[in-house]
Amino acid sequence: MWSRRQGLLLFAAAIASCRAAPEEQRFPKPHRAVSPIIGDSFSTEDARDRLGEAEQVMRVSGVRPGMWVADVGAGEGYYTVRLSPAVGPRGRVLAEDIVEETRDRLAQRVNRERLDNVAVLLGKPDDPMLPKRSFDRIFMVHMYHEVQSPYAFLWHLREGLKPDGLVVVVELDRPTRRHGTPPSLLTCEFAAVGMRRVHMTMLTGGDSYLAMFAIAGPRPRPADIKPCKG
Repeated sequence: MWSRRQGLLLFAAAIASCRAAPEEQRFPKPHRAVSPIIGDSFSTEDARDRLGEAEQVMRVSGVRPGMWVADVGAGEGYYTVRLSPAVGPRGRVLAEDIVEETRDRLAQRVNRERLDNVAVLLGKPDDPMLPKRSFDRIFMVHMYHEVQSPYAFLWHLREGLKPDGLVVVVELDRPTRRHGTPPSLLTCEFAAVGMRRVHMTMLTGGDSYLAMFAIAGPRPRPADIKPCKG
């Protein structure tokens, strides 16, 4: 079992790995709308299961037993509880959310369903607080349009990847004000922090797409980041 003590140690490691940014590290504001957080559930789990969404996303992104994965903006844990058996007892899942009450409900679900390889973490709106160089895959599913400070958020998030790790984003192809992100805008914002898109595909059964990103170069200084046009 991934014990409470191990979870606390992981949380401590996350905090230690994410030092406060100096005052001169000012990130640019996005030149586009940011959707409000309207709930911690994108859709009903039964509806998503009928579409086979999670299975398709995990297959395309290459999730395998033994991997360490992060579910950022985990909400009620739809992906968390499905990633847990996919990575198996030798793998690990870190489920992160920025809303304390949501984090607490997810922790209760993890305990109730005895997901021994899952730890739960409270992140910050501009920093998911992930342990450095820890994850094979970092998932952000139907939540990126709610990120208020995307450049600061991605600047911190990329540090959680292993050298060959990937960030996996699932979004709707629609304007950010309508709870989606156009693929070109997503690609531009990732590129602004030194990451490149390595794969993109439309998911079956809807208008969602999946895009994967890898580290492509050094992490830029915040002052050097050029914001994308929305």
